[in-house]
Amino acid sequence: MTSPWRATTEGVIVVCRLTPKGGRDAIDGVSSLSDGTAVLACRVRAAPEDGRANAALCKLIADAAGAPPSRARIAVGAKARLKQVAIEGDPEALIASLAQSLA
Repeated sequence: MTSPWRATTEGVIVVCRLTPKGGRDAIDGVSSLSDGTAVLACRVRAAPEDGRANAALCKLIADAAGAPPSRARIAVGAKARLKQVAIEGDPEALIASLAQSLA
């Protein structure tokens, strides 16, 4: 299985599968979709209304990457369950923090 993130020139893109109203804010680990794509399985307490679940996901991923929440944004999939979160910063440091938070 490949990793659910990839480095870019500006930082890192993290592919996530979001479960809103999931009871807690947490990353449940790496899972694989039917096509083999690796995603981070994430859940947040926030409802998918007015962008609250997206904001909670950005904060959750930024915290896991050791970055301020202001550096994370939804790059793709704002209204879908599968999302790509872009985090600005040093790609190597962000990937290392993400990998350590999942260990």
